[in-house]
Amino acid sequence: MASDKVMLPVTEQENPKTVAIDRVSTIDAARLINDEDKTVAYAVEKVLLEIAETIDRVVERLTAGGRLFYVGTGTSGRLGVLDASEIPPTFGVSYELIQGVIAGGYDALYKATEASEDNRDAGAEDLKARGLTPNDAVIGIAASGRTPYTIGALDHARELGCFTACITCVPESAITKAARMAIVPVVGAEPITGSTRMKSGTAQKMVLNMISTVTMIRLGYVKGNRMTNVRPSNIKLKERSLRILMSETGLDESEAADLLRLGSGDLRIALVMNAAGADAQTATDALERSGFVVEKAVARLKGIN
Repeated sequence: MASDKVMLPVTEQENPKTVAIDRVSTIDAARLINDEDKTVAYAVEKVLLEIAETIDRVVERLTAGGRLFYVGTGTSGRLGVLDASEIPPTFGVSYELIQGVIAGGYDALYKATEASEDNRDAGAEDLKARGLTPNDAVIGIAASGRTPYTIGALDHARELGCFTACITCVPESAITKAARMAIVPVVGAEPITGSTRMKSGTAQKMVLNMISTVTMIRLGYVKGNRMTNVRPSNIKLKERSLRILMSETGLDESEAADLLRLGSGDLRIALVMNAAGADAQTATDALERSGFVVEKAVARLKGIN
């Protein structure tokens, strides 16, 4: 009589294409990994509808005054914190708007604290500490789909009335049942068995980029494909702000630089000043009343409904 065989999650299965990766040349090992990475974008393509639905629901929450929380452990948690931390300087929003919550706290960003992922109650407690409300959205990130910390956080968020979604690479896993919307790019077995920092992590990063970027577009912080709300906090971003202002207004470099100075170096203020013929203070006031959306501020000053 054949014994029952336990079916491993796809993220824990061995990859037949890389079984000899330890015995091939350096270039061939790199090629094997690259070949596997090429499949990730196709896996993400298959879940674009779920990604779009999640974005629309997140935009609804943020428009109504809510926030977005990414919750995860290990690589998944680090990717959530990374994406959340990059949004404020890129789109000029508050660091409170999108937050990354990782098991073990921010110490886990640079050292392993993986044992903390087994504490189901800790996920809920960490969200409570952030003052989670029913207006917020919570996205749980777990490659394996079975992380107790992340599932606990989603259970709490769902019970509270938040919009919930998950990003996992294992179909029908526990986390898909804990979230209202499941985003499941199935990337298959990893090049190194069980190392979800590889293909699974790449898929998660791609999905997070889509969610946060398109959310910011929907909220009005991008015009065309230009980040019109960028915070010019270093030389590179100051130069980018100048180029954006020149492209948006048709001003030459000297004129654009003068306008930026009048706007205290804030691209948003300079854009509104130019489009509405307003002074810096008037432009600033209009931006504050318009949620710092440039087009809304200009419309307000021009009396356009």
